[in-house]
Amino acid sequence: MVTPSLPHQNNIQQIGYKLLSMLNFQGEKVEEVAKTLISACLWNDSVENKSRAYDVSPQTVRNYVEKQGMEVTEKLLERARKISLEILKGVNEIDLSIDWTTKIWYGKPVKGLGSSEKGNSWNYATATTKYKGKVLLLAFIPQVNGMTKDEIVKALVEQVMAMGFKIRLITLDAGFYTVDVLNFISQFKYIIAVPVGDVKVYEEFDGDYTTNSKRHRRDEQVKFRLLVYSKEKVGRKKKSLVYFARATNLDLSKREVLDLYNKVRGPIETSYRNIKAFLPFTSSTKFVFRTLIFVLALVLYSLYTIFKGEVGREEFRLLLILLFPDLFNPENFTFNIVETLIYTIDLFLRR
Repeated sequence: MVTPSLPHQNNIQQIGYKLLSMLNFQGEKVEEVAKTLISACLWNDSVENKSRAYDVSPQTVRNYVEKQGMEVTEKLLERARKISLEILKGVNEIDLSIDWTTKIWYGKPVKGLGSSEKGNSWNYATATTKYKGKVLLLAFIPQVNGMTKDEIVKALVEQVMAMGFKIRLITLDAGFYTVDVLNFISQFKYIIAVPVGDVKVYEEFDGDYTTNSKRHRRDEQVKFRLLVYSKEKVGRKKKSLVYFARATNLDLSKREVLDLYNKVRGPIETSYRNIKAFLPFTSSTKFVFRTLIFVLALVLYSLYTIFKGEVGREEFRLLLILLFPDLFNPENFTFNIVETLIYTIDLFLRR
C-alpha cells in the first residue's frame, strides 16, 4: 500500500483557528455562533441543526449574523483574496473568467433580490483565474434587483484591476451577452458565449457580425468576430445538430479560440461545485445571512486550494473535522467521528 502524502497537521490546525478568528462577531455567544457556522459548513449540515449542538438557539445565530454579518463578510472576502494573492505572488498578467451561480429557495418572495423563473433566488457573481492547477477567487459581488449585467462585470473587473493585475483575456458565459457588456469588455481581449437564437446563425460560421439591439442607437452597436459551431446530439430516435456561438476579438484560428474559451471558462464551473460542497443549509431567507454562509463556503474552498494536489476536497474536509474534536464537537460527535474515520481511511486506500 502506498502511504498518501498529507499536509502537516499543524497547517490544518492553523486553518481551523484562523476560521474562528475570521468570524469575529461581538457578544457573549460569539464562540458558539462561530463554531455553529463552521461546523455546518464542514458537515454540510443545516445551521439550525448545528446550533442546538452548541447550546445556542437558531434565532441567536440569526441575530448575530443579521446585525453584524456584512462587516464579517467583508473580512472573510478580504481573507479569500489574500489567499489568492499569496499564491499569485509575482504574477502580473492573468486570464479572467466571470460567471454567476444561483441559489434558489421556494416560498415567500423576498424583495430587492434576484429572482429566477423557478422561484426565488440569490445570485452571486465571481471572477476567478486558474494558476498551477488551482482556481483562485479574485472578486465577488452579490447580484440584487436593478443591477445590470454590465454593472456586475464592471464591478468585478474593477476589483481585479485594483489588486494590480493586468487582464490578458476575459471569458464570459452567454448570460452576460448584452451590447453594454460587449462595449465594456471590448477594451480587453475577450471571448463570450452567444445565444444562437440572438444571432440566428444556424450553420458553421466564422466572420464579422454587428449587434442589432433595438434598445441601443446605431452608433452604440458592437461589431465583433462571430464563431458558430455545431455538436451532434443523439436523441432516442434520431441524431440532430445543436449550434453554439462565441463572440471574440482574438486573431486566432477558430479551433484555438474555442479551445481557449473552454480552458479559461471551464474551471469556474468546477469552483462553484466545490464552493457549494461547503455550503450549509438554512431556513433563513435574510440576504445578509445567505450571503455570509456563501462567502464562508467560498473561504473554505479558498483554503482548500492551498492543499490541492496533496489531498482531495473531501479529504481536506474530513481532516479538518478529525483534527478539531475540541472545536467542532456536536452531541453526536462520537458516532460521526467513527463514521468519518472509516470513510477517510477508505479514501486513502482507494488512492
